[in-house]
Amino acid sequence: MIFLSAKTQQLLRRVCSSSAAVRWRSAQLRLFCSSSPDDQEKPPPSILRHLTSKIKATGPISVAEYMREVLTNPVTGYYVKNNMLGPDGDFITSPEISQIFGELLGVWVISEWMGAGRPEQLQLVELGPGKGSLACDIIRVFSQLRSVLGDASVSLHLVEVSPTLSRLQAQNLTGTSSREADAEDEPVYRSGETAAGLPVSWYRRLDDIPTGFSVFLAHEFFDALPVHKFQRTEKGWREVMVDIDPEKPEQLRFVIAPSPTLASSTLVHADERRDHVEVCAEGGVIVQQLVRRIVEGGGAALIADYGHDGTKTDTFRGFRGHQLHDVLTSPGSADLTADVDFSFLRRMAGVGVACLGPVTQRTFLKNMGIDARLQVLLRNCSDASTRKQLISSYDMLTNSAHMGERFHFLGLLHRSRFAKPEKVSGLKLEKKSPLQLPVAGFTELSFS
Repeated sequence: MIFLSAKTQQLLRRVCSSSAAVRWRSAQLRLFCSSSPDDQEKPPPSILRHLTSKIKATGPISVAEYMREVLTNPVTGYYVKNNMLGPDGDFITSPEISQIFGELLGVWVISEWMGAGRPEQLQLVELGPGKGSLACDIIRVFSQLRSVLGDASVSLHLVEVSPTLSRLQAQNLTGTSSREADAEDEPVYRSGETAAGLPVSWYRRLDDIPTGFSVFLAHEFFDALPVHKFQRTEKGWREVMVDIDPEKPEQLRFVIAPSPTLASSTLVHADERRDHVEVCAEGGVIVQQLVRRIVEGGGAALIADYGHDGTKTDTFRGFRGHQLHDVLTSPGSADLTADVDFSFLRRMAGVGVACLGPVTQRTFLKNMGIDARLQVLLRNCSDASTRKQLISSYDMLTNSAHMGERFHFLGLLHRSRFAKPEKVSGLKLEKKSPLQLPVAGFTELSFS
């Protein structure tokens, strides 16, 4: 067991003891309650027409291109035109289940800022921030620990491609104070301030965020990035493609490319032993961007997602109304996702940063002190229904039958974070500089 410093323990205590933080969401009560597909408005067939026209013109398309068009097409993409989050949407995320998830991540952010020597600047960057629930919970922790942050310049930066979600995030984070940029090509297309005066900026690209010490959070972000699918055959690796069903011109089907593609020739690792693999090239590029920014400006990244460590094969699936949905049926009406291959992300990160994990969500949250936080909330709550809701939320986040084992956390940290302390010598005495703080979440938190 590795003990976190007294300072990090104090952060948890101060967050855990705040009565103002006892605010739990009830979304999980309807987690598996979904409406019938017949009750939902059928999407216009424009995406299907667009895809079939493209296939007729150029031939079968890769699964990655199919995902990219269905999810982020500027006109008809699922993420561009829908509000898909929450009990009334197609899926629900941990921050909507319980505020404790965001609280613990907020403590993690501050702990890493402290571990880096308390830089004068702290940029919190979230990729794909959903409704803004996670950011809201983290900002509340920042407010509770303002004395710890001292005079540090703190700001929030959100990378979001969906206009619909960015407006929802702005409403939740800044109320009516946000404003859109005058020109569409501005790097910051929306900006505002929270009630506490913390500046918030919205971007379409990670590269547009200013340089400086940053902590990056990517919660359920990488699983929505396009993946290439490959199948091992007698003739070698071949890419799985999407084509038009010749017997049903209005339907799509999977086919195997008859010859190698550029992707199948370059993206499959030479030592691969599985017969079917999914590779997210775009995810690899984003990890390398994060590594470059951490190396140059300092900081850390925390990636939390459905995933595995290079063991699974076919995980490409769709969700509609919290139910599994055929990925090729009614494109644009359902979310598409694939489990994150964390072994691939680690390989893409290279040696520029230190990689920690992946560890399961159950392990990470327990290391962060979720059990102690739950006990504090239960002690301060006398309402039976609310207590039941607290326990249900905890179970959903940590139980291996729910999210506890399916979600994993991967940390990317600047290598100086683990530098051995230098010895400082005097005339007749020798002392060591303070030890580096253990990394919360990846080591066990213990209150001593």
